[in-house]
Amino acid sequence: MKKAICKLVSDSTYGQSKFHTTEKLPKELSAAYEDRTWREKSHYDENGIVFIPGTSFATSLREAAKYLSIQIPGNGKATFTKHFDAGIIVTQNISLGVHKDDLKKTTVFVPSDGRVGGSKRVIKHFPIVFSWSGEIEYAIMDDVITQDVFEQVLKTSGQLIGIGYWRPRNRGLYGRFSVKSIEWIEL
Repeated sequence: MKKAICKLVSDSTYGQSKFHTTEKLPKELSAAYEDRTWREKSHYDENGIVFIPGTSFATSLREAAKYLSIQIPGNGKATFTKHFDAGIIVTQNISLGVHKDDLKKTTVFVPSDGRVGGSKRVIKHFPIVFSWSGEIEYAIMDDVITQDVFEQVLKTSGQLIGIGYWRPRNRGLYGRFSVKSIEWIEL
C-alpha cells in the first residue's frame, strides 16, 4: 500500500449541487423554495463549515484514468482503469473554511428535468466558491499503480475532468484544479 498526500489549488470557480430533501412550506412557490434552500445544495459539517467531499476527488481520478486509458507496460492491451477504479480510497474531505451562511450563489436557467436540451427551463441557484486550496490524501491499495501514472492521472483529473457541477467533464468551466505537490509514501 502507498499514500499520496497531494496539495491542490483551484484554477476556476467550484460549484456544489448536493441533493437535499428540505420540505416546501405550505403554499410556497418553487421560486421562493429555491431562494430559501439553495445553501442546502452545499456539503457542510455539523458546524456549518463547507467542504469538498473526498469522493469528488476519487470520482474525478477514476474518470481521468478511464479517459486516459493508459496501457500497463508488459501486460498487452490491459489498462490502469480498473486498478484506479478499485484500488484507490480517498480518506478525507477538504474544508473550505467558509460557513454555509456566507456562501455566494450563482443563478442559472436549467432544464427542469435535468436533461441536456430539455424544452422546459427553470431558474435554479447553486452555491459557489471562487477559489480554494487544500490537502487530500489518496490511499493506493493496488500496487500496479505507479507514482508516475498516478501523477499523470491526477493532473488530468484536475484539468480535464474537474469536481463539482458544471465541471469540464460535463462541458462546463467550473471545478478545475492544479496539483502543487505530491508526497509519495510507501507503507
